[in-house]
Amino acid sequence: MSESTDRYESAVVRYLEAWNAAEPDALTKAVAAAWSADGRYTDPLADVRGHEGIAAVIAAAHEQFPGFTFRLAGTIDGHHDIARFGWELVDERDGSAPVAGFDVITLDDDGRIRDVHGFLDRVPA
Repeated sequence: MSESTDRYESAVVRYLEAWNAAEPDALTKAVAAAWSADGRYTDPLADVRGHEGIAAVIAAAHEQFPGFTFRLAGTIDGHHDIARFGWELVDERDGSAPVAGFDVITLDDDGRIRDVHGFLDRVPA
């Protein structure tokens, strides 16, 4: 694995850890580990900046989809300071994934996320 590939994979692992952190303290720590202090998250439903705003979006997703976890779908593709990857929101009870999308992230010099541009490919009615 190349150094840059490892950098992208590490960032995505931290990103998914943040999305899967259900407890408030764990969520706060995971967001701080994944995003830069002024990091931004944008998708069709949200546009927030900073750790508190990002944590609030993640907490809202947990409220809307209790018992679900985010997982990587496919491979991570990256170049320079940019990476893209697909993900699914999986129901832990039956393994179904009613929500899926892909995200494009920009990393800072420390490998933390500066920006997320999220796209929703599959959403429930």
